[in-house]
Amino acid sequence: MFSQYFRFNRLDHQLSEHRARLHRMAVAWCGDSTLADDLVQDTLAKALEKQEQLKDEARLGAWLYKILHNCWMEHLRTQKPTLDIDEMELTCTDCPEKHFAADQLATQVRMAVESLPINQCQVMTLVDLEGCSYEQVAAILDIPVGTVMSRLSRAREAMKKRLQGIRQTDNVHYLRRVK
Repeated sequence: MFSQYFRFNRLDHQLSEHRARLHRMAVAWCGDSTLADDLVQDTLAKALEKQEQLKDEARLGAWLYKILHNCWMEHLRTQKPTLDIDEMELTCTDCPEKHFAADQLATQVRMAVESLPINQCQVMTLVDLEGCSYEQVAAILDIPVGTVMSRLSRAREAMKKRLQGIRQTDNVHYLRRVK
């Protein structure tokens, strides 16, 4: 009985000597001093509970790190991400909100196209909505191809600025929906 008492006191003293190193290791693993305190406390408690498993006292440090590792893994298992249905973003393909948003977007794009100068609006609608080639637009409007290109470039730049707040994607996709 006395030998067990002395062994417990000796182990208790040795554990207190290892506490700072265990804490330093725990902080390195988890990055949180408070959590590291908890991990070290669990480690020391388990070490005291299972002290009879320690056969070679020279391996006390390794044995404590192993217990700390097990405590850390146990903590990580309990912190597994769970699926909170309130935080899930539900996607719908055919819901009223999506139709409303699409209608609003189409209206905004239509208004932006209508606000373009007429010569830019003509070129843009012919090229981007109707899919006409530059040569076809030049023939339709009776202007040089270079003018078609410059008007289209200015129109697209103006549309980009006007629709910048709506989406960060290509305008062509949405212009086709206006039709």
